[in-house]
Amino acid sequence: MILTAALGLPMLGALALAVSSLWTEATARRFAIAVSVLPVLLLAWAWRQFDPQGALFQFVEEVPWVPSLGMSYRLGVDGIALAVATMSALVFSASIAYPVDTKHQPRQYYAWMLFLQSVSLGVFLALDLLLFYVFFDLSLVGMFFLIGRWGHGQAQFAAFKFFLYTFCGSLLLLLAIIGLYLSVEPHTFDMRVLIEQQPLAGAGMTAGLVFLALMLGFAIKTPVVPVHTWLPQAHVDAPGPVSAILAGVLLKMGTYGIIRIPFAMMAETFSRYALVIALFAVASILYGAFVALGQSNLKRRIAYTSINHMGYTVLGIAAAGALIQDTGYARELALVGATMEMVAHGLITGALFLICGSFWQRTEEYDLDSYGGLLRQAPWLTAFAVLASFASLGLPGLAGFVAEFHIFAGTFGVYPWLAVIGVLGILVTAALFLQMLQKVFFGAMPERWAQFEDLRPIEWGVLAVLSAGFVIIGVAPAFLLTLVEASATLLVGGR
Repeated sequence: MILTAALGLPMLGALALAVSSLWTEATARRFAIAVSVLPVLLLAWAWRQFDPQGALFQFVEEVPWVPSLGMSYRLGVDGIALAVATMSALVFSASIAYPVDTKHQPRQYYAWMLFLQSVSLGVFLALDLLLFYVFFDLSLVGMFFLIGRWGHGQAQFAAFKFFLYTFCGSLLLLLAIIGLYLSVEPHTFDMRVLIEQQPLAGAGMTAGLVFLALMLGFAIKTPVVPVHTWLPQAHVDAPGPVSAILAGVLLKMGTYGIIRIPFAMMAETFSRYALVIALFAVASILYGAFVALGQSNLKRRIAYTSINHMGYTVLGIAAAGALIQDTGYARELALVGATMEMVAHGLITGALFLICGSFWQRTEEYDLDSYGGLLRQAPWLTAFAVLASFASLGLPGLAGFVAEFHIFAGTFGVYPWLAVIGVLGILVTAALFLQMLQKVFFGAMPERWAQFEDLRPIEWGVLAVLSAGFVIIGVAPAFLLTLVEASATLLVGGR
């Protein structure tokens, strides 16, 4: 019942906040922080108990739901799911703990945050396709209200655009899930059965249509160019902690979904289109990097780097799914790298967006050209911004480097020319982060920021936890690699 507790406790906490109006700002916040930490502890315990040499899916919980339709409440994790779920729970705890303007509605704000934590973890823990879809769709609801009610600027427009785009993707996903369900006898939504039986292998056009619907749905969520246009506005107008969750957790639902469903359940079809997917991934890498370089808005710049980094993840998945002879080890490396990138990006970009939230709380300004010289005024803020930026650009010794090295080492063994082109994205990413740091923290400081406040203890404490995560992974990644490699070997080796 450990997985049920991990996703159920935040939902109960959300209900407790929703049904009572007696909560003050301080008590609601403390309660939400305490509840949000529980899934982190439970998943950390599951991590310690996970057997890398055991079955692919462990901690399985199954209760019949609608047996006549093959529907059950099924939870379970492999190493990939456990790594991404644990990172997601940690990013939620950090985001809930981070200071934010709740606009005199703390109870509602923290209730929606806990609700979103619950359903987000459900996506990564589900072993039933329909249950996966229910959690996937419910995550849109929580994010819609968090952006629309507590955002700034054109928040309601951004929330509407986010919901419309991603809901269209969800509908495509539902059609594809029905196609997979009908393709196996007896009909079932059990992911384990669908992975084992590969029901649409050799199904021609039917398999192609189901695969297309799945990939479009997940590409919108990831997002992959050209279905990415909902992302920048949603980030710019969302509160900092909500942006941290959007980038750190919700985008991972797209890439995790690709691994769990089309990659694992449609290996033959995936391999047929792997090169096409890789081409879109490289386009996302280069587009995200170059467009980010041209942004003068701090938050919009970081938002476009998310498109760039998720492109790395998709490239790794595509290389892992290409059934090319004598590339088994390279494909395993690529899949391990894609998972590492999901974890690293969640921690790093989560920290960057929380830092953006600190800027907004102090100045309500994201224009890079309006800043300068904040190093002496805010040394703690500068230190964490520099560390997170260097991690994002792939500096050795930090998590981003470990992830990207695995991705490009694996991809080079499968699609060497795409790996070479994709590396250009790292160069541009380095340039855009260095330029951002120079504009904000160095040079002459405008007089209007003479009273700029450095990070408060709660802010640097939260950033220290996230930073410790991507530093530890960068310096000593074996604990994470051991967990992920076992599942990657089983998934790639079985193709």
